[in-house]
Amino acid sequence: MIHDVEVKPIPLADYAAVAQLNRDVAELRAHASALAPQLAGRTVWMVNSSARGGGVAEMMPREVSMLRELGVDTRWVVVDPPEPEFFALTKRLHNLIHGSGDPILSDADRMLYDRVSGRLADELLPRLAAGDVLVVHDPQPLGAGARARSSRRIAAVWRCHIGLDEELPQTRAAWDFLAPHLAYYDHALFTAAEYVPPQLAGPVSIVQPALDPLSHKNRELTVHKLVGILVDAKLVPPLGPTIEPPFEHPALRLQADGSLRPALLPDDIELLFRPIVLQVSRWDRLKGWRPLLDGFVRLKRRHPLHAGSYGTRERRMLSQARLVLAGPDPASIRDDPEATEVFRDLCSAYRGLAPALQADVVLLALPMRSLKENALIVNALQRCATLVVQNSLREGFGLTATEAMWKRCAVLAGPACGLRQQIRHGIDGYLLKSAEDPEEISDALELLLTTPRTREAHGRAAQLRVQDESLIFTQVRRWLEVFTEVIRGG
Repeated sequence: MIHDVEVKPIPLADYAAVAQLNRDVAELRAHASALAPQLAGRTVWMVNSSARGGGVAEMMPREVSMLRELGVDTRWVVVDPPEPEFFALTKRLHNLIHGSGDPILSDADRMLYDRVSGRLADELLPRLAAGDVLVVHDPQPLGAGARARSSRRIAAVWRCHIGLDEELPQTRAAWDFLAPHLAYYDHALFTAAEYVPPQLAGPVSIVQPALDPLSHKNRELTVHKLVGILVDAKLVPPLGPTIEPPFEHPALRLQADGSLRPALLPDDIELLFRPIVLQVSRWDRLKGWRPLLDGFVRLKRRHPLHAGSYGTRERRMLSQARLVLAGPDPASIRDDPEATEVFRDLCSAYRGLAPALQADVVLLALPMRSLKENALIVNALQRCATLVVQNSLREGFGLTATEAMWKRCAVLAGPACGLRQQIRHGIDGYLLKSAEDPEEISDALELLLTTPRTREAHGRAAQLRVQDESLIFTQVRRWLEVFTEVIRGG
């Protein structure tokens, strides 16, 4: 039920060799030289609910590797309870913290959460030694970490990657449910000050997530590499000889009959030629999938009515634009049982479209058997996009937006608090007033697709903002500060 995750070392020298990153590495090393010796003889334990899928699992390997190289003994474990009802409950808590769902949590829910947390704690405790630092991510292992903290002389930190910038009956219910466990932690980390609940009385720090610029998802791709990935994933047809063999598990595309088949059926998506509007996320209702689809359909339906307002280039941009909705194979994310239902509802909406509209909408299920191949596919898709959308109704932070910004893509985003932390409207991207209004989404899509200079200006500013605030070096530096602070306090 508790599994160790192996982490492959990634030398900091690889980052220092990149001119754009050299100064960041030097500053991190200097910072660590003063803080890391204070953690000598202690182990930092990172605990979360999954080794694949979602931003936490993606960030963890690089953070663990960097901390180890800087002199901090760091381990990563994931919780895997045998009762599927547990993850169904924690998904409900996740949605409640985002202000969605029925706020009634029963005694049976409490018993389930406490029972599983106790079993997980029993497996976690033998790994922990006095003086260690336990870092628990999100609600799934929160209870297990609290029990471990009550039984060992350790420091415990809770890292919450989700939240809502308003208090609702749903958020109160979730935080009241979790409050007894929160009391055991020495320190808590949130993405935004607006997310900190009143039930939390202990010390709090604000630490935004970050991306790794050399990860498979974010590294630079030459033209040959970009096209090779698309060919290997069977997202574009091979137009010449190939160097690498195709991926064992290619991307799959929703068909008119509701089946999933290779992405080149029934035709080429034309990622290399058409204007592409792209959203890549987990299959979660709070990601605003359906309003985005409805907004794009409105854009396509009204385009002939507006054709006289534009020149030839703008008319072609609108007529040839394709919407690509991409997410992981929903069956592969065990800690998110809602994903299959959300994907099924989107499939139903797609099948209800007229054939001409279906031709301009692509739903992709991306393989998760190989995390490397999945990340490369996402990287290639984002670099093919004319416009990246993150239409989230709620978003703890939204690394998919950060990733696109790093690649100098124009980003259209919902007004969720996590996205507002990153994007300054009209400077780094375009923020919607409502992620649920298809008419507003349609207007924004039309505006951005027909103004290339605006897209380019947003992309340039966005990359600089990520460089300054959202690369992994800043995240690791903040971890070191928090670790030394909690051991001094205890």
